[in-house]
Amino acid sequence: MMTITYPVKNGIYVNMTNRCPCACTFCLRHNGEGVFGSEPLWLDREPTVREVCDSIDEWELTKYDELVFCGYGEPTERLDDLLTVAKYVKGKCDIKIRVNTNGLADLIHGEKTAYKLKGLVDTVSVSLNATNRETYYELVRPKFGMESYEAMLAYTKDCTDYVPNVVMTVVDVVTTPEEQMQCRKICESVGATLRVRPYES
Repeated sequence: MMTITYPVKNGIYVNMTNRCPCACTFCLRHNGEGVFGSEPLWLDREPTVREVCDSIDEWELTKYDELVFCGYGEPTERLDDLLTVAKYVKGKCDIKIRVNTNGLADLIHGEKTAYKLKGLVDTVSVSLNATNRETYYELVRPKFGMESYEAMLAYTKDCTDYVPNVVMTVVDVVTTPEEQMQCRKICESVGATLRVRPYES
């Protein structure tokens, strides 16, 4: 039985893929089969859009604050399917929709993609985690190489034109307070807000 959706605090999380172009040194996938008490999030195969929608339908969405595309993979690997699911959910209720992403969708798909989120996604949360491209490359280990850092920042800036709420995150265990201050300035430069999130072991 695949775990396609699972609850975390006040949200329902959607696990659509295990694919990811990064191999972050601090990735939660290193720690176990699931997170926050979920069933295993490793997928035998990627669920169909229909299966994702059916899994979402098992929850009473009005009892939750948001639906979050975030599982054991990078959700924008399946961007078109993600948007199809988001459109389905928006047609059912007015729950907020968030996408947690590494911000490399443009490199994954070879084109600008932020505009596709307009009207479907309420919040985009992009992993920043470093103040420069060298540190980012060491921590995140993206398959696209050094250009990934600038591409992630450009994507985030693009998102501010199409998504009401754009956030960038850093993990507390990989950033010092001084680096977090620098990250806040980086966020301000692209129009995003910073969130320092605790590392969940």
